[in-house]
Amino acid sequence: MSELDYRTAGESHGPALTVLVEGMPAGVEVDVAFINAELARRQGGYGRSGRMRIETDAAEVRAGVRHGLTTGGPIVLSIANRDHRLETAPPIHRPRPGHADLAGSLKWLTVDCRNTLERASARETAARVLAGALATCLLRGFGIEAVGYVRQIGAVEASIPDGARPGELRALRDGNDVYCPDAVAAGRMVEAIRQATKNKDTLGGVVEVVVWGQPPGLGSCARWQDKLDGRLMQAVGSVQAIKGVEIGLGFGCARLPGSAVHDEIDYDAGQRGTANFGFVRRSNRAGGLEGGMTNGMPVVVRAAMKPISTLLRGLDSVNLVTRQAERSDYERSDICAVPAASVVCQNVVAFEMARAFLAKLGSDTLGEVGGAYDRYVEAARNLGGEAAK
Repeated sequence: MSELDYRTAGESHGPALTVLVEGMPAGVEVDVAFINAELARRQGGYGRSGRMRIETDAAEVRAGVRHGLTTGGPIVLSIANRDHRLETAPPIHRPRPGHADLAGSLKWLTVDCRNTLERASARETAARVLAGALATCLLRGFGIEAVGYVRQIGAVEASIPDGARPGELRALRDGNDVYCPDAVAAGRMVEAIRQATKNKDTLGGVVEVVVWGQPPGLGSCARWQDKLDGRLMQAVGSVQAIKGVEIGLGFGCARLPGSAVHDEIDYDAGQRGTANFGFVRRSNRAGGLEGGMTNGMPVVVRAAMKPISTLLRGLDSVNLVTRQAERSDYERSDICAVPAASVVCQNVVAFEMARAFLAKLGSDTLGEVGGAYDRYVEAARNLGGEAAK
């Protein structure tokens, strides 16, 4: 079978957004209701623009699924755009600082930023959520769960409960409009967004994704291209408006001595039946990844999102036709999209985890993947022979 991969197509105001997924084994149940729930979460969150009141994103299965199960062939999913006006949308001659407008105009030699902004728009992330939610349909059959949430908006930081499990975090996150597990901080985040709206400004923040249940050994140290930490950072870092990605302690490692960074190892035979096969850590500063591979601890990925680049008050720019100084053009935009970014990051992380999972255990059918998984788990639990028992 080919490597699990996906490609997206479509423009912000084009007819539809489409994702092509290849390398998914046959027999995976495609839970359309779950996929649509993820799309709805991406559309939600306090601080979104009026565009989200126009669209009602829903997955349309175009290929690769029969009777609700993947066939083993390429899978095509799409989302129709209700705000479909690509051919009549006016040209944009005043590039917006922080967007792809000017760089794209210079790249494709045009004074109209429209083509660039239509493809560079964060609307494209709806297609990435399609791919990630489809990958989650595979992962959850093996007890692997990813949960994304908001840690910070502007200067307001959340306090996340230590040791919280997926169900608890999900319930706390879904209890407010900013997708933050800390209810007190969530209220302050809403107030910060309201103030930014009054100021005709925008806010960024920090999102976090935690993955539980994956076995050790996903990813590889043999080729740099297969290092899972690198794949995760590339996937999350490519999400629109993300400007920094860290795993575990991340940049915090640089301030500490090695004795305060590395996660010491114990063996607990009573935990042989868990995802870590009995090899337990006293901490998880590495964020579940060492040498480009999962180590049995939860994978923790964090991303910094810059404030949205389109401001109601505009920013100084230059008209590409006249070369005269003017305020930047305004395209309908969010005040804060950090909650939506937490959904997107959760799903791109889920896809990379599924890619690594199938790279180690993949085959043409889900049944064969399950058999390979069971054999690997049994071998890992018995590592060392009699000593393991």
